[in-house]
Amino acid sequence: MKRVVIGLSGGVDSSVAAYLLKEQGYEVIGLFMKNWHDDSVTISNECPWLDDSNDAMLVANKLNIPFQTVDLSEQYKERIVDYMFDEYEKGRTPNPDVLCNREIKFDVFMDIALELGADFVATGHYCRKASIQKGGEEIYQLLSGIDNNKDQSYFLCQLSQEQLFKALFPIGELTKPEVREIAAKLDLVTAEKKDSQGLCFIGKVKLPDFLQQQLKPKEGVIVEVPESDTIYNNEKKEFNSKEKELQHLSRKIEYTINNGKVVGKHQGAHYFTKGQRKGLAVGGTPEPLFVIDTDIQDNIIYTGQGKNHPGLLKKALFISNEELHWIREDLTLDTNETMEVLARIRYRQPLQKAILHKVVDGLYIEFTALQSAITEGQFAAWYINDELIGSGVIS
Repeated sequence: MKRVVIGLSGGVDSSVAAYLLKEQGYEVIGLFMKNWHDDSVTISNECPWLDDSNDAMLVANKLNIPFQTVDLSEQYKERIVDYMFDEYEKGRTPNPDVLCNREIKFDVFMDIALELGADFVATGHYCRKASIQKGGEEIYQLLSGIDNNKDQSYFLCQLSQEQLFKALFPIGELTKPEVREIAAKLDLVTAEKKDSQGLCFIGKVKLPDFLQQQLKPKEGVIVEVPESDTIYNNEKKEFNSKEKELQHLSRKIEYTINNGKVVGKHQGAHYFTKGQRKGLAVGGTPEPLFVIDTDIQDNIIYTGQGKNHPGLLKKALFISNEELHWIREDLTLDTNETMEVLARIRYRQPLQKAILHKVVDGLYIEFTALQSAITEGQFAAWYINDELIGSGVIS
């Protein structure tokens, strides 16, 4: 019997994943990851991890599998929370869930599992794993989940071949309603439990409240930039190379306060992210205001009216070599090579047609259609059909 350690989170997905593994004849061990108990960053009086670990234990008892809790809060603080604060301070918008999978579940947690003699590590993600033979080698593939509505392959876009080799995703072939149905039949305590919202494993948290623990409020102004501003001068430009054109299409527009008028005040540019609409508290405009850029240095938020404001829309983005990652290393592009792919710049965004252009210092993604709120610090991921082959942090 092969031994599998599964991350039991106290939710319905990992509960059913554990059951399926047992049915498939694996020896299953359930581990609950305690990732947070720092009361100096108070999140709420509720203590979700206690409820969750309790539910995970009840599920393990019901399935008759060994169970224990592991405390990863130190590593979590170091690798996820500190990274988040750091990114927000730089004016970028991090994605803790992607990092949590790369750094915690499939690294720290995986090491613990292997010490327990595990052959594999399993999670309740809606995605699938497959493999192909190529040049006498086995290559692992990360495929999107069958349930289009729940596909979570994006969150695993930073995994490596070594990590995929050891990973199992038992519910990837199921839809969410099917998973709930199995849980209900087994009378699992998690059958009707709502999906967890909020930060990976921290539980109920309002991001601005969380950030305020570390990043102090600082009053600044909100500037509205009209779409007619000359900064969006869209005359047809001639470029002497494709790379120059891509540089232009993906460039960051440098706003100044003179590009618009002051329409309100805020408590800190580092709490806001591109594309954000809520929390600006500025009324009286024909169309809602969206954040089109933040200036962390001068503590200014730039906004524009409506979701088709030119400050929100772009056709290309850039990823530097340091931030570039290929799950399928055999498909890595060389300088000047291109590849047609489907790409997304955030979780649950429908896949978009795009072309990858490899240049000396990184990679451009050029989309067929304009994309809204391409955000520095977020992950772009690209696919061939339903296989996620690479990803990177938007520069």
